Amino acid sequence: MSALDTSGNGPVHKLTKADFQSDQETRWCPGCGDYAVLSAVQQFMPDLGIPPERIVFITGIGCAGRFSYYMNTYGMHGIHGRAPALATGLASARQDLSIWVVTGDGDSLSIGGNHLIHALRRNVPVKILLFNNQIYGLTKGQASPTSELGKITKSTPFGVADHPFNPVALALGAEATFVARTIDRDRRHLTEVLRAAALHDGASLVEIYQNCPVFNDGAFSALTEKDVKDVNQIRLEAGQPIRFGAEGEHGVALGQHGGLEIVDVADVGEETLIVHDPHRPDPGLAFSLTRLAEDPTGPTPIGIFRDVERPVFGRTTERTPPASETDLGDLLLSGDTWIVADPGHG
Repeated sequence: MSALDTSGNGPVHKLTKADFQSDQETRWCPGCGDYAVLSAVQQFMPDLGIPPERIVFITGIGCAGRFSYYMNTYGMHGIHGRAPALATGLASARQDLSIWVVTGDGDSLSIGGNHLIHALRRNVPVKILLFNNQIYGLTKGQASPTSELGKITKSTPFGVADHPFNPVALALGAEATFVARTIDRDRRHLTEVLRAAALHDGASLVEIYQNCPVFNDGAFSALTEKDVKDVNQIRLEAGQPIRFGAEGEHGVALGQHGGLEIVDVADVGEETLIVHDPHRPDPGLAFSLTRLAEDPTGPTPIGIFRDVERPVFGRTTERTPPASETDLGDLLLSGDTWIVADPGHG
């Protein structure tokens, strides 16, 4: 697909991965999952047909914060947790841009939690990639808001006592219109999910299970290792019964108490399985899917949980005419002026 010539003279050249690679040396720890995500993003970006100068990557603090330096687009490395707020401001002013937020589980779910949920509930047109490695990597291995109960870290020598966040469940609770989960080591699945998020009109949240080989190596091995991944990956496919296992022998069905449960297909029959529909207006069933796994050490859903339409933040069919200088003058001189006295001087 060709980049668009903003002068209106037609195609300029065919976009390639190289158009989105900056001249900065990529610096993460050897084996870090961030490399795979960066490569996947740079690889599929040309398919969108959006020139680099109309794309912005905004990052917060953490290992994921380096992402904006490695994309040959506009970008900003913001302060801790504030990337969604910065992206909201930009989206409000520039509807012509494709805006991406790259963040981590510590950056977005701790100090940045409030900004994250409000960007999602408002349906701000930004694409949020949440790298979840269940640890603080940049600051050398402290427990994060997604660290599992009992985990021994530098900040929790007696084990994590706080119940961890489930990022996908949190996003669904905030009524996000696009919510998905994927894995850094599954290039095809990662790319498919990222492409769907890019094409979604509104806020997109993609949780990416991302390995930290230094401080939390193997946290997602149940979903990535060749000998066990087929047993544990519950792949969500729109319009298909939810089945998994090496031979599709397991599935997801409605339990007797109204929740979802994992069943053996041979025992209950395929007709009892839930057919996945990410376009359901009610997020209740999608939320129930997130509760199938307390942590990614057993059968865990991956894929698109929800993809629905809702009015997008900042977009209206009618715009109020701008105020004139007379209107502004009348407002500023309209009275009701407050004088705040210095407490020290009465």
